[in-house]
Amino acid sequence: MPSSTVKAPPEQDASLSHGLKQRHLSMIALGGVIGAGLFVGSGAGIAAAGPSIVLAYALSGLLVMLVMRMLGEMSAAYPSSGSFSAHAERAVGPWAGFTAGWSFWVLLCTAVGLEGIGAAKIVTGWVPGTPEWAWVALFMLVFLGTNLAAVKNFGEFEFWFAALKVGAITLFLVLGVLAVAGVLPGGDSPGLSHLTGEGGLLPHGTDGLVVGLLASIFAYGGLETVTIAAAESENPVKGVATAVRTAMWRIAVFYIGSMAVIVTLVPWDSKAVVEKGPYVAALDHIGIPGAGQLMNVVVFVALLSAMNANIYGSSRIAYSLVERGQGPRFLGRVSGGVPRIAVLASSVFGFLCVVLSYWRPDDVFAWLLNMIGAVILVVWILIAVSQLLLRRRIEREAPERLVVRMWAFPWLTWVALAGMAAVFVLMAREPATRTQLYWSGGMTAVLAAVGYGWQRARESR
Repeated sequence: MPSSTVKAPPEQDASLSHGLKQRHLSMIALGGVIGAGLFVGSGAGIAAAGPSIVLAYALSGLLVMLVMRMLGEMSAAYPSSGSFSAHAERAVGPWAGFTAGWSFWVLLCTAVGLEGIGAAKIVTGWVPGTPEWAWVALFMLVFLGTNLAAVKNFGEFEFWFAALKVGAITLFLVLGVLAVAGVLPGGDSPGLSHLTGEGGLLPHGTDGLVVGLLASIFAYGGLETVTIAAAESENPVKGVATAVRTAMWRIAVFYIGSMAVIVTLVPWDSKAVVEKGPYVAALDHIGIPGAGQLMNVVVFVALLSAMNANIYGSSRIAYSLVERGQGPRFLGRVSGGVPRIAVLASSVFGFLCVVLSYWRPDDVFAWLLNMIGAVILVVWILIAVSQLLLRRRIEREAPERLVVRMWAFPWLTWVALAGMAAVFVLMAREPATRTQLYWSGGMTAVLAAVGYGWQRARESR
């Protein structure tokens, strides 16, 4: 438990702007679950798991729903741009907030660089001969400018990015369901032939399901941004409550629904699923002209949206840490309601990752990617532990703050923790993820040691 001599994290960030409108927050919550990982990374999961990818996404989706419910309960009770980092400090102690916050900052900044590289690769396909790094630099400058100006700029970009993503995947689902039903002109329904064909539901056995499960878990990254953004909205409590309460159907429809449509329409072992991407393969099967370029545009928008959101999220996490005395003071300077130094630092770190990907791809950049590989699971564990500790405290001291309640507390919180432990065990079994587990564990241990040392030094003053 945190010492009483350590200052509790602030409940709201008074110096930040509250320029996000409810429509911004609603669309961020809606579009936040539709990331580049869904469009790009799901192909490898389908190739490994076959039709059981639907089961993999359903299992990981249930875990994510529980995490979001726990996070929503705490964020509605204590709105903060630090989100889970501030909750971990309040529940466990400053060292836990330090560990969760800075590890997530590294994750988001690295993701900014990776998404920039992905977007640049698409553009160089449209404009051959142009250097990738120059496109990344351009994207960085655009989103740096929008995030430096005012939080409402971030909100407007995300509103329209999310609207396009939601519209695209909704259209895909409608066309896919019609094709499965056999009502589209010139198309016959495949029935269940692709689900019950050679190999059945588990063509590669449980090992394939495990690979698909691990791939699906990391495709859900980014859901936490809405609880960070809620602190700068017009009504933080209402915003978080609405986003969390609709999380279940959004995950079920967008992720699980689209996987079900894809593996029903297209044979799971089709080379096109990996080479072209599962969504392009499905649209080609339906006979949609220009499906490849259409999905390239959608993926491009998803990558830019993720860049924008991660620059925003990383800057707010850094600001919150500094406000709580857990980082360099200069990062906490706010002007015009925006932590502009934190925005700049996060963007620079992201571009440094891009430079490393070209300069030292086989060692330094590879180490960085391995270090962030399991960070999201570390954050989820801290969310669950924090909720276990804070729930009783809130019920005792301020029950009116429980606008959002975790289902079947504390049993489902323990179920979620058991699920996360199981994922760690599965990662340790797989050679491809074992290295990530070790490196992420090492970074977490170092940050925890530094955070604990800082906490003891502060308590002894």
